[in-house]
Amino acid sequence: MTAVNNELSISRLINAAPSEVWKAWSKPEHLARWWIPHPIECKVVKLDLRPAGGFETRMRGGDGDFKPHVEACFLDIVPEQRLVWTTTLAEGWRPTEPWLALTAIITFAAEGNGTHYSARVMHKNAADSRKHEEMGFQEGWGTTIDQLAAFVEHLE
Repeated sequence: MTAVNNELSISRLINAAPSEVWKAWSKPEHLARWWIPHPIECKVVKLDLRPAGGFETRMRGGDGDFKPHVEACFLDIVPEQRLVWTTTLAEGWRPTEPWLALTAIITFAAEGNGTHYSARVMHKNAADSRKHEEMGFQEGWGTTIDQLAAFVEHLE
């Protein structure tokens, strides 16, 4: 992981082709299996993979209810290569006031027989970036990438 001013980044080599990693990202039933660190349960509400498409997930809280996790808007999609989304917009380019404003650039690059998976997360300022880092960015995003890697190894 690296932190540069208002950015955080993390990457891993996943032992699966970019097409498999993309499949895990692009199907709601797959995304729900790895997107939030276990044992927290994830519910994918929206996964509209097109510019202006909605991206919304919820997580099951300790009281058993699903709570908001991410509400975002996709900005750019290149299948098997890149996803860009932001929490500052909701579906249809509607402005929002998120609890944490960020833009994430997820890339999938073929490397040998696997995929170099990278997440670059930009915040509106250095303070928000530090807040996200202190909340456990490396552990949380790292755990989900590890879960993604384990999931795609068994994906058919």
